Amino acid sequence: MMKPKIVIGNWKMNKNFDEAENLICEIGEKLENYNLETEVVLCPPLVYAELVTDIADQDNAQFYAGVQNVSEYENGAYTGEVSAEMLASMNVAFCIVGHSERRKYFGETNDIVLKKMLRLLANDIVPVMCCGESLDERKSGSHFDVVKKQIEESIYNLTPEQMERTMIAYEPIWAIGTGETATPAQAQEMLAFIRSLIEKKFGTEMAVSTYILYGGSCNAKNALELFSQQDVDGGLIGGASLKADDFIKIIEAGETVCKDN
Repeated sequence: MMKPKIVIGNWKMNKNFDEAENLICEIGEKLENYNLETEVVLCPPLVYAELVTDIADQDNAQFYAGVQNVSEYENGAYTGEVSAEMLASMNVAFCIVGHSERRKYFGETNDIVLKKMLRLLANDIVPVMCCGESLDERKSGSHFDVVKKQIEESIYNLTPEQMERTMIAYEPIWAIGTGETATPAQAQEMLAFIRSLIEKKFGTEMAVSTYILYGGSCNAKNALELFSQQDVDGGLIGGASLKADDFIKIIEAGETVCKDN
């Protein structure tokens, strides 16, 4: 039986305060009409985290609160940084780490990503570790090696207990914000490969239970086909998560696949 899907909205650096509040409320109100199996996470810019947690903490909430980044340091003189402990104190449940934009623009290495994951896990926050290849790496045929290295230098350093509380999001860099999307077959191929890497290190049971998501221009039109792939456990949604109706349609795609299986 296929496990429930997870849909995570990554707002990136978008929306002013009023717009963010309106979008969170709109999504929350629309989801009240559903009895969801699909788990939904909203990851707005950090300054809006409390807007999300305020609603997510309510008894009838249909989504969890997440953020897009965390400091690799525990605490101290790191001006501008936000610690995992701070996030936990606000009831943040999920945190994206190692997004390709963080790697590209802010120089995050696999080692830094690992440190961030460990901070989150120590504070009972689920890390959503991103991995993926560039267009040149895909064209040269090195995409499997690139992703394997990212997994081995981060995920492979976790204990089995830590791995149980970790998610992975495959995001082909060439398909982020470009309108390009990996074909369902390409997504399935890479996610199956990632699952095989988890199996090699942690065993079959862990590989089956680990959530591996697809990210990269997943939208209301292609979500159903992507989510129907055997190893696609949900989506890390960028631009389409900024419009309530589109985001709801993606969640509905997750529900459809679960009910059909």
